[in-house]
Amino acid sequence: MPQKIAWDQEYKNPLFITKGNEPQADTVRFLKFYRKATGQKLTGLTILDLGSGTGRNTNYLATLKNTVFGLEISPTAIRLAQKNAPENKGAVQYLEQSIGEKYPFPDNFFDIVLDITSSNALTEKERAVYLQESARVLKPEGFLFVRALSKNSDKNAKKLIAKFPGEEKDTYVMPKSHLVERVFLREDFCATYEKFFTLLQLTQKSGYTNFDNQPYKRNYWLAYLKKK
Repeated sequence: MPQKIAWDQEYKNPLFITKGNEPQADTVRFLKFYRKATGQKLTGLTILDLGSGTGRNTNYLATLKNTVFGLEISPTAIRLAQKNAPENKGAVQYLEQSIGEKYPFPDNFFDIVLDITSSNALTEKERAVYLQESARVLKPEGFLFVRALSKNSDKNAKKLIAKFPGEEKDTYVMPKSHLVERVFLREDFCATYEKFFTLLQLTQKSGYTNFDNQPYKRNYWLAYLKKK
């Protein structure tokens, strides 16, 4: 099943997407790191949210008087995000496209790019475009925040790979939803990003994902990166 169709079905009839309009806690923690690292206030920034979903992070950042763009493959998700957008809609704009395609923005345009468990759905060919484009549109020394799925010490990830293997390395196809996901060993994650970015901080955290009303423990990488 094409991933655009699979994602749109997921937003229409969620099996694992968490409902709610509040920003994700990992994003809020990154923003605190960014403010401390740069000394800048969290306002007046230009931010790109990759795989923006229903706009939890995008709309929140717009309320802080930032200029925010969301790239999202699912038209259903975009409709939900626009419905929940702040009254000042000129501060936020949603565009329907894959994050594995060339971005419609000029070079050195964004202060921050966010990838909250979005690029894990890309093929390796698409991931190469995503990395190059993310670096291209970031301003010199701009920041990238990535939350990715970890393979290290994640029993559920290893079971999914064994039972529902995808066509590429360390991928699996989620049953029922048909969504493809990629998990990373630490060394693979670092090697993937080091060409374009300097890794400032990489931590692993555990959390629970609900799939079809059943909780699964998963591990994640939280990476704070800076454009080289």
